[in-house]
Amino acid sequence: MTPNLCDYEQTRATFSWAQARRALDGLPGGGLNIAYEAVDRHARGARRNHPALRWLGRGGERRDFTYAELCAQTNRFANVLRELGVGKGERVFLLAGRIPELYLSALGTLKGGQVFCPLFSAFGPEPIRQRISLGDGRVLVTTAALYKRKVAEVRATLPGLRHILVIGQPEETRDIAGILDFHQLMAQADERFEIARTQPEDLALLHFTSGTTGTPKGAMHVHEAVVAHHVTGSFALDFHPDDVFWCTADPGWVTGTSYGIIAPLTHGITSVVDEADFDAERWYGIVQRHKVTVWYTAPTAVRMMMKVGTEVIRNYDLSSLRLVASVGEPLNPEAVVWGQEAFGRPIHDNWWQTETGGIMIANYLAMEIRPGSMGRPLPGIEAGIVRRVGQGAVEEVTEPGVEGELALRPGWPSMFRGYLNEEERYRKCFVGGWYLTGDLARRDADGYFWFVGRADDVIKSAGHLIGPFEVESILMEHAAVAEAGVIGKPDPVAGEVVKAFVSLKPAYAWSDALRRELLGFARKRLGAVVAPREIDHVANVPKTRSGKIMRRLLKARELGLPEGDLSTLETQ
Repeated sequence: MTPNLCDYEQTRATFSWAQARRALDGLPGGGLNIAYEAVDRHARGARRNHPALRWLGRGGERRDFTYAELCAQTNRFANVLRELGVGKGERVFLLAGRIPELYLSALGTLKGGQVFCPLFSAFGPEPIRQRISLGDGRVLVTTAALYKRKVAEVRATLPGLRHILVIGQPEETRDIAGILDFHQLMAQADERFEIARTQPEDLALLHFTSGTTGTPKGAMHVHEAVVAHHVTGSFALDFHPDDVFWCTADPGWVTGTSYGIIAPLTHGITSVVDEADFDAERWYGIVQRHKVTVWYTAPTAVRMMMKVGTEVIRNYDLSSLRLVASVGEPLNPEAVVWGQEAFGRPIHDNWWQTETGGIMIANYLAMEIRPGSMGRPLPGIEAGIVRRVGQGAVEEVTEPGVEGELALRPGWPSMFRGYLNEEERYRKCFVGGWYLTGDLARRDADGYFWFVGRADDVIKSAGHLIGPFEVESILMEHAAVAEAGVIGKPDPVAGEVVKAFVSLKPAYAWSDALRRELLGFARKRLGAVVAPREIDHVANVPKTRSGKIMRRLLKARELGLPEGDLSTLETQ
């Protein structure tokens, strides 16, 4: 099958976002709506009876939605909101696992012109309260179990939250004001709905992202973002009409929305949704049974599969796979190469952020992969390496191999339009005609970008700047190491020294001898300046649900400092 992006340079030279916009239909009579492009235009056409969502339950259940059925059910939810008096632009929060009701509610919210605001189902009561309060939520859709465990105790502190729609509503909540039965409302709603006449710059999505300090930031995205979702699905994920796509990400974070819901549906393909948590054999079984062709997952999952080993893979036929891609945290070179061994093809890393709304830099099917590189910018994206040179000024670094801050020229459709109620914080992201990402990187002579670390993660040791990712990648090349996290530890002489934390593969046990072996291995590979001075063992390296290593949490625990916001921690 010929990749969609074959001639990279020619495509970049001729690409325009205006042309990309013409690949979508637009609302009849004018306007743009994400849900119309994802659902209704297919339901009205030749793909009406093509499977859109294939939901796989924890217990082996399966439920398919064609585009026509998805259209009818999302219309029902849009009508539910209309009957409740929820107006255009009001915020609808979703707190649920990967169940069909979440996807129906998200798309129905967008149809009605309201704003879809996803929440992690793993959040505790306080992060939930904080985000709903910051976002001025009017509606919450959740399950009975999550309501009882996480919402009930903070309900009284959210006076603006008018309606809670409970999936599987228990008898004891039926008489509580503002709590409604989701399925009862859906059964009573009409399957016909005229989509709200949203405009490209109307607010559509509100994603909260946690920083190392302060309250969560609400990154605002508009309906125009669908243009970037569609284009990046074509170029970076190489969607073709007969693909079966599986994004393992939870819609509680941005990948699960942009690529777990929107992008595959705009292409009219079949998107697999698995309710269950990671299990290597279950995952391989899903790829085999459903003939998944494009698989998009996280580095955490890749490392967990690596930990299990390749032997189990031999029990499955994974020959349907055409592309395996990863996002969330840079993919170590070891993992890229492991994909070749395990699946017969390398794992394609790509880079983007909550704020960018979609993939910005990627490794493409028709291009050479350089393990450890995030790849090259998408057509329509201008990326550069810059250096801050004073208050409100930057200069671009043009020499290959020089580290600096990764920056993007503003103007792509899925670029966030602001931080909710924090205009000054938003303005500070843009300096000298660039959006400053806060990530440190370098660009080689061929235009490939290489991740160094977050600006606030970089270790300054005896005058040297050391990226933790580089050290982590080398440690993971050792046969015993499953995962690694690296921090800078204060030192009275060097300023900081490198300290590593490693978890081990099942066949290995921690010992002083292994510690010394790892120290020597790293010193030999990295040199005395960059190699860790100390290595400790941890059962699991702490990560967010999106796969990012929580280095600031490792540092807080090492130094006995407050741990801060743990709401996005993968496991508490």
